[in-house]
Amino acid sequence: MTVDTRVEPGWDGLITLAERAVGLSDPNPRVACRLVLPDGRRFEGHTQAAGDAHAEVMALRAAQAAGADVRGATAYVTLEPCSHHGRTPPCCDALIVAGVARVVIAAIDPNPRVAGRGVERLRAAGIAVEVLPDDHPVARATHELNIGFWQRMRTGRPWVRMKVAASLDGITALPNGVSQWITGEAARTDGHAWRRRAGALLTGIGTVRSDDPRLDVRLVPTAWQPLRVVLDSGLDISPAARILQPPGTVLVYTASDPAATAERRAALAARGVTVIDRPGPPKTPGGAPKVDLAAVLADLAEREVNELHIEAGAQLNASWWRAGLVDELLLYVAPRLLGEGVGLTTLGPLTRLEDGWPLVFHDVGRVGPDLRIVARVPGRAPF
Repeated sequence: MTVDTRVEPGWDGLITLAERAVGLSDPNPRVACRLVLPDGRRFEGHTQAAGDAHAEVMALRAAQAAGADVRGATAYVTLEPCSHHGRTPPCCDALIVAGVARVVIAAIDPNPRVAGRGVERLRAAGIAVEVLPDDHPVARATHELNIGFWQRMRTGRPWVRMKVAASLDGITALPNGVSQWITGEAARTDGHAWRRRAGALLTGIGTVRSDDPRLDVRLVPTAWQPLRVVLDSGLDISPAARILQPPGTVLVYTASDPAATAERRAALAARGVTVIDRPGPPKTPGGAPKVDLAAVLADLAEREVNELHIEAGAQLNASWWRAGLVDELLLYVAPRLLGEGVGLTTLGPLTRLEDGWPLVFHDVGRVGPDLRIVARVPGRAPF
């Protein structure tokens, strides 16, 4: 993302540096820090894996490795330095001990354990602190890069993104089930880049049965694999399903009777799969119970998932929309017509246009020969 550097040149390229933490730092936010010394030299770093160094410490280490004295330096940080002991010590303390003279912050940390306390701590130590206005390009870019972190801190649930690939007339699969591949190679690679930024990838048992997907990140480099999540109300998944294969961790949410499915649960446990009971009401009176989608989100938030990426079939997609739990639609549209087939969802039929689910185009662009549309539920962004 190109940012406006007219305020201060110290921000130049810092969001691009923070993006290197995608697929690495979760559940921590993606942050970058640059130290600009009085003599003009620069040292920078970005957040590492959870439990390892944050961006400020990485920048200080880079300066130390070069034998540079950072006293009197200005630190540009995309997110407020933490002020609490979490997996690592407070970054505020590291900057104070290092003797920096000024800290410029793109955005205040939404974590209630920080939320301005970092600024207070720095100022109490005699350090000049400035915070960019929310409409500054670097502040906006920081929010967008960490939209799931903001969502979990402020609402207690992950940011829910639903990905769909379809033809120009909205078909995601032919009547015989064939769907590979409607969109091109560039769109598929781009889709894996979006998978990489998620804390969890989710699908349903219907997709597992029909497509036997791996639902992992393979087409772009990544330091880790997101959680893979299957919604399987009856716990019918085969232990041989490809989604259960390493690497990575798999969660299966079910509404099944624990006693009646004890053998299947044991077989999944032997594969390292965690089965989680989250039963909700049946879709029809007297029918079998279904997985409670809101309870799934609450549990994933407890597991510190910031962004949930859904790739499922039309029926499960519709269930998420009906529950009002989707925040963003990531839609790839191929320049072809397929006629009859499976649609994006099984929503409807509606009798009034105003009963539809409204969306706002957030970003529209080309990916190879295909179109990529990012559309959001109005007013859902957590900042």
